[in-house]
Amino acid sequence: MLIGWSRPSMAGETVEIKMLNKGADRYMVFEPEVVRIKPGDTIKFVAADKGHNAVTIKELLPTGAEPFRGKINEELAITLSTPGVYGFRCDPHYTLGMVGLVIVGEPTNLDAAKQAKLPGKAGEVMTKLLGSL
Repeated sequence: MLIGWSRPSMAGETVEIKMLNKGADRYMVFEPEVVRIKPGDTIKFVAADKGHNAVTIKELLPTGAEPFRGKINEELAITLSTPGVYGFRCDPHYTLGMVGLVIVGEPTNLDAAKQAKLPGKAGEVMTKLLGSL
């Protein structure tokens, strides 16, 4: 064992997304709502306010990607390797429009993501987010 020497880390970057009761423009939001990362980077969902979680939206998940589900009030760190558009939601506030996107590398499933039908305010917010890409 070598003391005081280590190999350079090959790990990717970590990007934080806060789960909030109130954002700049509306209530019940992820901040930021859209994040772009490289394959192998990590997203960390931070429970800045109580009562939230982060869960993948199955209609907005790249083929071959693993879904994730965080618990209420707990932080979740997930490393994403499969390129594409990942939609996520807060279970308790989904119909209030608490949704967001992570774009990993190239948005390979963007056309399919734009065809997804989400309920209530979630659909309105997601259409706006996807339109910004």
